[in-house]
Amino acid sequence: QVDLVESGGGQVHTGDSLRLSCTGSGQPFDIYQMGWFRQASGKAREFVASLNWSGANTAYADSVKGRFTISRDNAKSTVWLQMDSLKPEDTAVYYCAATGVALVSRRLDEFRYWGQGTQVTVSA
Repeated sequence: QVDLVESGGGQVHTGDSLRLSCTGSGQPFDIYQMGWFRQASGKAREFVASLNWSGANTAYADSVKGRFTISRDNAKSTVWLQMDSLKPEDTAVYYCAATGVALVSRRLDEFRYWGQGTQVTVSA
């Protein structure tokens, strides 16, 4: 089992940037594919970005492509989500997740371990 803790959320304005961090503990970090998901109030949780164990392969939701960047440092057991050009529709609780599935995935049901989430609020 890997325990995940997110940080870095906050309240910003349209066009601002934020960097979310997620640190894992309990298991070797580099065996896991990592992902970021988000859930806006009253909506279903949705995929944002993911990357494989080495960081060489990534996937992004169309809504964030070109604005968000996912990266990782296995030596620090940390994955980041750099969010630029934020929009009000990016407002949500952001969750970090991990899976032992090797191929880059966008599926919530393939991610076994989840953090507690961090709130991101973008105002106009």
